Amino acid sequence: MFLNIINWLESHTLPCLYKTFFGIECPGCGTQRALIDLLKGNIFESLKAWPALLPVMFMLVYLVLFLLFKFKNGLNILKIAFIINAAIITINYIYKLTLHLL
Repeated sequence: MFLNIINWLESHTLPCLYKTFFGIECPGCGTQRALIDLLKGNIFESLKAWPALLPVMFMLVYLVLFLLFKFKNGLNILKIAFIINAAIITINYIYKLTLHLL
């Protein structure tokens, strides 16, 4: 059953419109591949495809938990997680752009 879900996800990935129109990857390119690799258990390949996947997943899970349980310092932790995620996505995007230009 789980393999059927992974196979379905692999055959139904969406193309990046940004890459289609401009010819370069967007900051989110690789998210679908990273999620599929993570579901397959290939953590290293997932991090290579989109390094921000695990931190973004942590932030989203923590956000839901914060909304349900109202942790004391939850908002500050979410702010820090957001800044870390934004930095990872930005650094990864700049890295991809420099590789594309070389």
